[in-house]
This record gives sequence, C-alpha cells and structure tokens, in this order.
Amino acid sequence: MNHYENLLNKIEKKEAVIGVVGLGYVGLPLAVEKAKAGYKVIGFDVQQSRVDEVNKGINYIGDVVDEDLADMVKSERLVATTDYAQIAEVDAVAICVPTPLDIYQQPDTSYVKSSSSEIAKYAKQGTLVVLESTTYPGTTEEIVMPTLEAKGYKTGEDIFIAYSPERVDPGNKQFKTKNTPKVVGGITEKCTSVAASLYKNVLEGDVYEVSSPAVAEMEKIFENTFRHINIALSNEMAILCEKMGIDVWEVIDAAKTKPYGFMAFYPGPGLGGHCIPIDPFYLTWKAREYNYHTRLIELAGEINNTMPEYVINRTMQILNEDGKALRGAKVTVLGVAYKKDIDDVRESPVLKIIEQLEAQGANYKVVDPYVSSFKAAGKTIETIEANRELLNDSDIVLLTTDHSDFNYEMIAQESKVIFDTRNALKDVEKPNKYIKL
Repeated sequence: MNHYENLLNKIEKKEAVIGVVGLGYVGLPLAVEKAKAGYKVIGFDVQQSRVDEVNKGINYIGDVVDEDLADMVKSERLVATTDYAQIAEVDAVAICVPTPLDIYQQPDTSYVKSSSSEIAKYAKQGTLVVLESTTYPGTTEEIVMPTLEAKGYKTGEDIFIAYSPERVDPGNKQFKTKNTPKVVGGITEKCTSVAASLYKNVLEGDVYEVSSPAVAEMEKIFENTFRHINIALSNEMAILCEKMGIDVWEVIDAAKTKPYGFMAFYPGPGLGGHCIPIDPFYLTWKAREYNYHTRLIELAGEINNTMPEYVINRTMQILNEDGKALRGAKVTVLGVAYKKDIDDVRESPVLKIIEQLEAQGANYKVVDPYVSSFKAAGKTIETIEANRELLNDSDIVLLTTDHSDFNYEMIAQESKVIFDTRNALKDVEKPNKYIKL
C-alpha cells in the first residue's frame, strides 16, 4: 500500500492523528470538530497560556461550545502542546495561523513560514498538510510546498499539500465550522482527494473541490473583497443620503424587496475583524507583481477607512447644534467589538473613534457587555455597565455596536441625544433627538 492509499485508509477508519497549528478563532473550533468526529487531535500553539487552557478544558473562543471542548479533552481526543516535535505523530495537519498586514499594508507571511518550517522538521512521509490561513494566491505553492519539498519529499507521493480557506463568522448563530461548506484545492489530484476526504469525514457542510490551491486562495480573497466593496458602496450611499436628507436604511430595506439582482449590505462606523479590512489588500499587493493596480479595491478601502472620522465629524455637528463642543463633552460609546454579540475588538473601527475622542478631549466612557477591557489611545480602557444615570448624564450617546444584550428601550428613554451608527433602535420608540448614520 502506497502513502496515498495508506493515508486515505487511516482517514476513513478514523485512525489518522490530526494536528492543528494555531489554536485561535479558526484553529480551536476546527480542532474540536475533528476530535468530535472521532479523530485524535493534537493542537499546536506558541502561546503557553492557550495550550494550558485547552489542556484544562477551558474555552476562550465564542464559537466553541464549552462542554464540547471539555468533553474532548477529558476523553483524551484533544490535547494541546507547544512542542512541534509532536508533528512526527500526526498523519494530517492544518495550518491556522494569523496572516496580518505589516505597517506598509503588505502581507506578513512570517507565521505561515515558521509553521511550515516546524512541520517540515518533523513531518513523516505520507503526511497531509493543509493551509487554512487567508492569504494571497500562490502562498501554498510558493511557501509551503518548497519548505516541505526541501526535505526531499515529492508532493503527491511522499507528502500531500492543499489549501482550504477557513470560513469563520464569529457570532453567527446558524453557520459554524461544522456546517459551513468547505473549498479544497490541492497541488495534485491526490492532494485534493485526500484533503477532501478528511473534511468530508469531519464536517456536515459540502466539500467543493477546485483544481489548484491558487483557485482556493483566490476564491477566499474574492469572498471578502466582495463584502469589502459592497460595504464601501453602502457607506458612500449613507454619506450621500445624509446630505440629501434621505434615510439610507429605508432605502436599503426597499431595495432588498427585489428577489433578484440585489444583496443587502449595510453602512456602519467602519470595518473591523481580521478578515474584511485586511484580506483584500493581500490581492492588491500580489497584483503589483503582475503590473496591475486593483483600483476598485483600494478605493473601497479608502471609503471604509474614513468612516470612523466621518462618525466623529457628525458627532461634532450634532453637539454643535446644542451649542456644545466635543472637547469636554460627556460621550457614552455603546459597543467596542467590531460586530454584534462577540468579544473581538481586532481592527474594530470603534478603536479609531475612541482615539479621536481622546485626541479631541472628550470625556468619554465605553460600555460593552462582551469586552471588559481593551487597549486604545495608548492605554488600557475598562468598560462599564450602562445604566439610566450614565445615559441621562451624557451629552451624546454613540451607538457603535448593536449587541443584542443592550436594553434599547432604556437607551432610548434615558438618552438625551443618540447617534445610532447601526440602526439598532429601529424597533423602539425614539428619543426627541435621534440621529442615524
């Protein structure tokens, strides 16, 4: 039996040991699902604190069910380590490490490179390596494959390499890792086949096979760029509608009654999270290699990146109407997470809003039931609870994240002035001075 047949056999019989490198928002849910599917899973992470928490069955990711993690650890189906030498024990490994942008808005692939190098040191013949981190087209073939082949392995025979983009939507109640369709593209047909086989044995969602890693890498960038550009369009429409005295939210509600040719995207204070504000710029960077400039993507980025400043300018105008300046004004910021019902503040546009409030000398307080503290404006900021006294004492309330836990009736009743950037108060009676984005 050759390496390909042997690995397929192990996967089908649930005898394969699975490794997951990176135990964050992507890696930990994937590790738990693989363990629940009946595989022994070894999770790898450079952060000792994460490894310790996993091994104690303590969950730190919102999309993982606490009991699932605890059960998998207790049954010894899932174990975590910082020791990459244990890669020698695995039959398949998924790379789920960060791929941020550097200060020059260029992809930082250092985590992918270091992970690939560690895997190459210890991987045995017949191992499947799947990159899941969102990145530019070509990463799997330009970084992962040469690193592994430098050990003398031949891809498709001795080692199997594929790309399968993560699809994680934190806070989504309907679609999780388990039931979201998966795209898989391998270096060779055998690479695709063995990777697809693993995901079919783990996930409930369909597994869609494509012809190469580059196709899979590009489709993930396309997904996020699609959202990036359409959100920018909605933000631009919001700015124009405000100038024209038109309610952009009513416009969108009307437009989405069309059963074809339209998909609703909504404006807001800016983009946040690790994906939408960052991923399109992987493509922008890669396109320069082909002497092509992605003008639409870059323009969308400009529009989305100016939304926090737009929110501050509107806030100043609203206060000015009451004869008040932003400096010294009592401002309550409702929500710092980048989207509703999660604790993630990565790239949150609210951080930029808070930095501007700090720079302008506003007397601000931040409320977020999901985030106890965060760093912004060069310091650590503790959040507080919303109460009637706080709201009533505020010169303006900025509603920046539409958490379900907020008491919108109380917010509407007790706030003198509200600037709602999320249309969160659409279903409650509004205060006398209520302004929407």
